[in-house]
Amino acid sequence: MRRILLLDTAVASLNKGDDIIMACVREELADILQSGFVLNVPTHLTAFTALQQLVNSPRLRIYEQCDLKFVGGTNLLVNNLRVHFPQWNINSFNYRALAGSILVGVGKGSGETSNKYTSSLYRKVLSHRHIHSVRDERTASFLHDMGLQALNTACVTMWKLTPAFCASIPRRKAVDAVFTLNEHAGDIKADQYLIDILLKSYQDVYFWPQAIYDLDYLKQLQNISGIQVLQANLASYDALLSSKDLDYIGLRLHGGIYAMRHRKRALIISVDERAAEISRDTGLRCVGREELDTLEPLIFSAFETRLVLPFEHIAAWKAQFTQEVRPHE
Repeated sequence: MRRILLLDTAVASLNKGDDIIMACVREELADILQSGFVLNVPTHLTAFTALQQLVNSPRLRIYEQCDLKFVGGTNLLVNNLRVHFPQWNINSFNYRALAGSILVGVGKGSGETSNKYTSSLYRKVLSHRHIHSVRDERTASFLHDMGLQALNTACVTMWKLTPAFCASIPRRKAVDAVFTLNEHAGDIKADQYLIDILLKSYQDVYFWPQAIYDLDYLKQLQNISGIQVLQANLASYDALLSSKDLDYIGLRLHGGIYAMRHRKRALIISVDERAAEISRDTGLRCVGREELDTLEPLIFSAFETRLVLPFEHIAAWKAQFTQEVRPHE
């Protein structure tokens, strides 16, 4: 039985979007994961301490010698790992048990180049044997520049959105709407404008607090008494999407993609590089915050959900784990 290490980006995350990502990672890798003994470790927290690695106990060697080590999605790669709380909590003293890790739909944050320490650490911890799955061409180039193999597979949350699946998503406006905000990228004027349009355009309006401070931010806005606030967990959001005729309109990328996976029409308000990069590569329907004057006409128009996803790349990436002959180190 293969031993498989699953690096879980949802553990200790402040954003339930990571729960969405990991649910999709487990779904897409189900055939691989069910054939092995799966061990879970966090990325936001330190998986192993320097002292544990120095002692080199038999237990640590179990993790170190796992046959496959998958890192689940999110905006994980950065320019500088010399910070007090990096996206992936690794350093020169604690990475060894994670060496050989394989990226699954991972993206890169802002900035184009990394410092020497960061590039060196990524080359040590990421597999040279396997092809990595990344969410956009920019992230693929980042890995290629470090001498690593990568395919643009789009975000793992989107792999289910085939042409046939997208054809089942309604084209016309729904009765109700669910929306998200982004406290980190808050803009009181623009977000108030969004809320006013939603309340005018839909019968019932729901708010899902995807990240830890999003509800606090909503309370800074006006005209919110009629908005129904969901519980801050994926089960609550899943229940709403499964039971209501609604559109998704919001600033949270994965909240929107998860709605699409429930066959809901979605409009993403783009506020950072994540939605913009994915939209550029796949045709994901986004509205820039500077284009909010186009939102109301778009809500009342009929539009088709049509994505261009690299399904050949996705199939090729998955195939490397089932083929007997694999690339050598």
